[in-house]
Amino acid sequence: MPDVRRYLNEFLMDRYVIDAPWPVRRAIVSLTVLPKRPTASAHAYASIWTDQGSPLVMHSRALRDSLSAELGTKVWLAMRYGEPSIANALNEMRTASVTEILLAPLYPQHADATRTTTIEATQKLLAAAGGWARLCVLPPFHADAGYLDATANLTRGHLADADHLLFSYHGLPERAIKKADASGRRCLKSPSCCDVGAATQPNCYRQQCFATTRALVQRLGLGANAYSVSFQSRLGRIPWLQPYTDETLRTLPARGVRKLAVVCPAFVADNLETLEEIAMQGRTTFLAAGGESLQLVPCLNADPAWVRALAQLLRATP
Repeated sequence: MPDVRRYLNEFLMDRYVIDAPWPVRRAIVSLTVLPKRPTASAHAYASIWTDQGSPLVMHSRALRDSLSAELGTKVWLAMRYGEPSIANALNEMRTASVTEILLAPLYPQHADATRTTTIEATQKLLAAAGGWARLCVLPPFHADAGYLDATANLTRGHLADADHLLFSYHGLPERAIKKADASGRRCLKSPSCCDVGAATQPNCYRQQCFATTRALVQRLGLGANAYSVSFQSRLGRIPWLQPYTDETLRTLPARGVRKLAVVCPAFVADNLETLEEIAMQGRTTFLAAGGESLQLVPCLNADPAWVRALAQLLRATP
């Protein structure tokens, strides 16, 4: 429980996660989240814990080791919050006389709450230590053919026993999407703002999610009625990206969907949001609404095709 509480405090006090002034953020976290959520989160983590610990860390370590073998060089693993930490990884790199660092935030789509906070935290730690290494950053890879092919191949193997595929992406508050629109005239101003032909917003998470979906649908040969898109993991009462995954799971059986497969292309490693929120809570919700089965498509984890694709991305990053 104390570990979960520390993690939640660090995570939710990040200004990129809760976009509010520090006093407001402190009040939200201390008064509404920390009194109850650590207990609920601890139970959720316990339900997915393995003999090797956290599934996220376990799969990330496997990816690190496979990637190191593929690249023929040492790869360090760090988490934005908790352990293994960015600070420790940087200390180890400095001890190893590393002079150039390629930071690979493993989030296919761009969001300030994922990529920006990771990049900024790394930059600040390096600067505080005297800027001893040059830092390069892997760009978002939602449109990379290797990432898409690996995801499609993994998903395809779960469609034989499904009559519908749900693409469930991690959600963001609507205001975070609007903030990325410098013009203030495009994002979320119409239902079609992220459709094909819409003006490209280079940092629009929602647009990148829909682009990912279109690319995967094309690879999988899915018809328009064979899939849906939703957003999960909302927090609080403010509007988040819609449609919400939990509500979608309740309505799909009424549309005739009985056997559902769910893929989560915003994640490359299985974690609480996939293993507990979708495979456990989501399955219960879907079955209670009249569905017959729900199968979670595993994340890429250390899939060999993904390891090769990521290695190629890293080799191509200047």
